[in-house]
Amino acid sequence: MWRCTGMRWREEGARWMWAHPSRGVRASPVRLGAPLHLAVAGDAVRRCAGVWRRGRGIPCPDSTEVAPGARRDQCETCAALDRASSVAADTVPDDRQPYAVYLAYFGPGLLKVGITAVARGRLRLLEQAAVCFTFLGEGPLMAARRTESVLGSALDVPDRVLDPAKREARHRLPGPAARAAEVAALHARVTALHDKLPESLRRAPLRCVDHAEEFGLDTDPPPPPPAAEVTALPPGSAVTGTVRAIAGHDLHLDTAEGPLLLDARLAAGWPLSRPDGQTLPAPTAPLRPRTPDPDPLF
Repeated sequence: MWRCTGMRWREEGARWMWAHPSRGVRASPVRLGAPLHLAVAGDAVRRCAGVWRRGRGIPCPDSTEVAPGARRDQCETCAALDRASSVAADTVPDDRQPYAVYLAYFGPGLLKVGITAVARGRLRLLEQAAVCFTFLGEGPLMAARRTESVLGSALDVPDRVLDPAKREARHRLPGPAARAAEVAALHARVTALHDKLPESLRRAPLRCVDHAEEFGLDTDPPPPPPAAEVTALPPGSAVTGTVRAIAGHDLHLDTAEGPLLLDARLAAGWPLSRPDGQTLPAPTAPLRPRTPDPDPLF
């Protein structure tokens, strides 16, 4: 039985990853404009997807059951193993590989600073659904962390942007020149802080890399905002549509009922197949525009 272990980005694009107890792992491409048919058999059980480390999957030792609606496809044991070797959780401060600091753009006024292993290139930015980005420089892990902290305190640049904000912003993108200009303006502000940045960080010149076309967001007309999102893939359910856009772990689908958002993390851990006459549409919930934060003075 082939079991989905999630969607991963590679330089050549997004890939569904699959694991089999005796036949190893394989990948299948997720293509813009292609049909998507995912179904969960009525007797299927969702299992922990294990740990993904250095390009390969490590199976869950207990094959723990996971709830159908969980965004996290791991049991507590595997999640703890992930955190034990997580740069984001600051559990590996002695990591000797070089790290890059980047500025990521998700939409008008929505930018963040982050770090990633130099060896991973832009994959971290694809995973985070960054519409465009530039690297600031690279160096030891602690220098990268220090740079991230300086940008937060001196320029109020966040190190996190939540999914709802990313999803809303990607449907009101300006043109590529305007996107690059906003990244360049922040890059210039960072460059002006040269005396506050760690000396061990090797600076990188501005080079804005744009993912909008690769994500399917640069079409004419642009993909419409989804009217609803899939909330779970319970046994006996299916999702059918055409892939209109792919950003991070989000799949934007054209369906008979209208534009639909599928968080690919919901598929991880399931033995998936093609829909048949016995499956019902997966449960969904309507998506409404976010309410702006109230003015703090009132």
